[in-house]
Amino acid sequence: MRSDWQKRATSWIVAAALGLTAVTNAAAQQTAKPGSRAEATRLIADLRRIVTPEGVERAEKVKIGGIEQWVTIRGVDKRNPVLLMLHGGPGFVEMPFSWYFQRGWEDYFTVVQWDQRGAGKTYLLNDPAKLEPTMTRERMVEDTEEMVAWLRREFGKDKIFVLGHSWGSVLGLEFAQRRPQWLHAYIGMGQVTNSPESERRGLQFALDRAQRDGNAEALRELASIEGYAQPGKPPKIEDLYLQRKWLGHYGGAMRSLQGYDTVSAAVALAPEYSDAEIARIWEGNEFSEKRLLIEALQRDYSSVKRLDCPVILFNGRDDYNVSSELAAEWFGRLQAPSKQLVWFERSAHVMFTEEPGKTLVSLVRYARPFAERAGDVAPE
Repeated sequence: MRSDWQKRATSWIVAAALGLTAVTNAAAQQTAKPGSRAEATRLIADLRRIVTPEGVERAEKVKIGGIEQWVTIRGVDKRNPVLLMLHGGPGFVEMPFSWYFQRGWEDYFTVVQWDQRGAGKTYLLNDPAKLEPTMTRERMVEDTEEMVAWLRREFGKDKIFVLGHSWGSVLGLEFAQRRPQWLHAYIGMGQVTNSPESERRGLQFALDRAQRDGNAEALRELASIEGYAQPGKPPKIEDLYLQRKWLGHYGGAMRSLQGYDTVSAAVALAPEYSDAEIARIWEGNEFSEKRLLIEALQRDYSSVKRLDCPVILFNGRDDYNVSSELAAEWFGRLQAPSKQLVWFERSAHVMFTEEPGKTLVSLVRYARPFAERAGDVAPE
């Protein structure tokens, strides 16, 4: 039999729980669901607001490469190491869905998202006619150098981290070759190594899956691009789209989702973008693709045998969009002061959305110690 004090304690706990439930229910009844995109993005912005005294939360234009370019800079303590993320595409900005995957990074790094030349908000800031002649890989690598130099000055850092994803790994790898002394480490995600061979392997993956599936439509369409990306034969954009259609269908781009529906949904709620900017977000993607993509698909870094900075590779096990198998082969031959290959077993090309927890843990475990050893972290 329970004592009187146990009975009273139980009654108090039940009453407290019921009271809390009543208050919560009342609040829920008074709070209508977001009635517009503006309300939804305002809620997201409030939930992720940086409130620490040493924190940084900036969204601004920076003069890079002779034009205004758009960045966001976020972190709970600006004394932490700076991490610049170079988005994919070309033109596929990752700033507008960074709210979905990035918040945990900001506890350990000052994270910079940058809409590159001809992409996202940077595209909207500039006259496309004036941008067009500058849309070259070489100019984009120079932009990367200028951006890193600006960040080093702005935050008083000797070194930072650069993380290149997909197309961004082209810029990141070339930057790491030029300025290794500016880097704690270079981090490659969906790392481009030998693009023509990657394209051929991606096509073979789609064909193998279609044959196993008995998918007559896929087999017919893929057969129409026989000879795709063979040596000396740059891929046609329409052939690329066909290869990507079936590669994506079989999970070679997003392992857990066929396509990018989740990413698109997150982009639609981007706090950094106005309604008008969201409505035009794919203009920059198309503009950049037309001027950069085919050339990027001919890049071959097989001859890069050494980098003079630490290198970390995040590899999605099922990535056929940019062959992770090929990247691992290249990485095995690479010489560097320090190397770490991290496999993401439940991911394809976009591991930071498919395995966001493991991405965070891996950044903290494998990247941040370089900054810690250099004394470039906030005191605990």
